[in-house]
Amino acid sequence: RFLGATQTVTGSKHLVTAGRSQVLIDCGLFQGLKELRLKNWETLPIDLRALQAVLLTHAHIDHTGYLPRLIKDGFKGPVYASRATISLCRILLPDTGRLQEEDARYANKKGFSKHSPALPLFTESEARASLRALRPLPFNEPSKVAPKITACLGESGHILGSAFVQVTLGSNGEGTRVVFSGDLGRSSRPIINDPAPPFEADYLVLESTYGDRLHPPEDAKASLREVVNRTVARGGTIVVPSFAVGRMQELLYLLTELREEKQIPAVPIFLDSPMAISASAEYLAHTEEHDEEMRSRMAHGFDNLRKMVTVTRTQNESRRAIRDRGPAVILSSAGMATGGRVLHHLAARLPDPRNTVLFVGYQAAGTRGRIIVEGAKEVKIHGVLVPVNAEVVHMQELSAHADYEEILCWLSGLKKPPCRTFLVHVEESACEALQRRIHDRLGWDCVIPEYGEEVELEARTD
Repeated sequence: RFLGATQTVTGSKHLVTAGRSQVLIDCGLFQGLKELRLKNWETLPIDLRALQAVLLTHAHIDHTGYLPRLIKDGFKGPVYASRATISLCRILLPDTGRLQEEDARYANKKGFSKHSPALPLFTESEARASLRALRPLPFNEPSKVAPKITACLGESGHILGSAFVQVTLGSNGEGTRVVFSGDLGRSSRPIINDPAPPFEADYLVLESTYGDRLHPPEDAKASLREVVNRTVARGGTIVVPSFAVGRMQELLYLLTELREEKQIPAVPIFLDSPMAISASAEYLAHTEEHDEEMRSRMAHGFDNLRKMVTVTRTQNESRRAIRDRGPAVILSSAGMATGGRVLHHLAARLPDPRNTVLFVGYQAAGTRGRIIVEGAKEVKIHGVLVPVNAEVVHMQELSAHADYEEILCWLSGLKKPPCRTFLVHVEESACEALQRRIHDRLGWDCVIPEYGEEVELEARTD
């Protein structure tokens, strides 16, 4: 049953039922458009007493952020994920609760919420309480997660700990196999391993975020160098709204290389995201997922990174970065400018045409990031309209999502085509484009599910 990420990229939740066994694959928050965000406040149409487990493909909030609410509402079972995903959830979920509390307090203080009083969906303490349910699963080893459901994780190459999962429906580990792709990453990206080939699937639930496009062939490092040098030359500051997990670490990696190679000036680089600071430590700790290049860098140490990057943990340190008028690079979250410290940096830097706001990832419909990249002349931040005079750059080269050729390449690893493929985690136009490409290239039966749709999976006969 599809309970999220249908014709939208957020709110991933897929309910799998085998007899009396029920497992929820992902438990994400809806983000972006108000009509989607309001779904977070609706009661999930699941009997939580019958739900036996949750399985997370990775730590991003659109796949995990509803978990504290699910547990607050009465779910008492285990939540399975890879070890690295659990490590990241211990950072992301409490931080998400804290940000929700902060946003609610700010809305009440300024009086710009339509609700009185404004309330958080869940609190930091509720998020911390939800962490007790987390249980580790290994990669590439089938594990029973419910009496009639077995799960096996494979590396998806999206962020640290990210997985696709093969769910087998049957009491003895043999039966109908459903593969959930999670978020598919890209080959030849720095830090973590490339996506592994898919496990065999009778049915496939496939993410399609960039199903309608190819990523630019340009080198991400070269593009980043050009943006930094162009902005610094006119005395400006580069503000980079970035996802705290995955993208931020890749940016730090590339900026450090550019500084070491003297391809960009020695301007201050601020890392202003407590969540990203903690997540970066986990990226260094989970060496089992590092690719060869990252292992080589680890062997030579990260002293230059520590020298080149100023970490701003406290709000006072963040305010000093905002007041810094000289050329600088400021990395802050959230990546779609939906909340977090980056909003204060945007409010301070957007009015000045010398500055650049550099978006480095997907911007969902309805988010501030999407509004800005689509050319808005002003944007509302904390109830105030802020003029957009800064240069705005949307750099696609750093995307952590596979484009349609990379998706098709991954699908070619299946020995037999699935009986049916369900396209999720995508806006409608991209979904239809990928549906056509999969049908034309592979001849597969591909469908686009509706929110709440329930599908009965028949046993394979061929």
